[in-house]
Amino acid sequence: MARGRFVSYLRVSTDRQGRSGLGLEAQRKAVEDFLNGGNWQLVAEVVEIESGKRDDRPKLEEALRLCRMHGATLVIAKLDRLSRDAHFLLGLQKAGVSFVAADMPEANEMVVGIMAVVAQAERKMISARTKAALAAAKARGARLGKPENLSNQEAGRVAGRLVRTALADRRATDLSPILAELRATGRSSLRDLAAGLNARGIPTPRGRAWTAVQVKRVIDRLDHQAP
Repeated sequence: MARGRFVSYLRVSTDRQGRSGLGLEAQRKAVEDFLNGGNWQLVAEVVEIESGKRDDRPKLEEALRLCRMHGATLVIAKLDRLSRDAHFLLGLQKAGVSFVAADMPEANEMVVGIMAVVAQAERKMISARTKAALAAAKARGARLGKPENLSNQEAGRVAGRLVRTALADRRATDLSPILAELRATGRSSLRDLAAGLNARGIPTPRGRAWTAVQVKRVIDRLDHQAP
């Protein structure tokens, strides 16, 4: 049950989202549900309209400053939404401000510190891979557009592909021991493996039932990962 003073920090990535309220209402509702009941006071709600890739967060600094001034706790809707945001996590860690996330109230300073280190490492890795992929595309003679538009167009597409590939690889790795268990029970065909995954209530990345084709894609990805 929430007690004390709180400052709510909500963030969306674009001006359009900020004007339309898209994303903000869901975050606001999550905060309200978390604070529901108890003896609490919402000192302020601070909204940041900023890209997650930028390091200057004036509204975050404002929210932290308000917390320090009022002896309040910073409350955010979803820590998992910001778990790859190194600047946010490091700022939270260094601010000397108590915080709570509506979706992960058990998270503490140690958890945030670990998340910040991982987010920084992933950010650097994606940047390096993007540059390498762009250089390879250019070497193949691909037209990358005007230099001033490069980061917004081709680099964004390459980065998006890298992120999707990394997520698919991680998903395949998670499924590997489960597929091994199913094979150990005698399920050898792709159709049997798909049925086994469905029987265990494990959805596909899109939340659907497994088919033989989808299982084959996972197996092919695992084979590609193998040394």
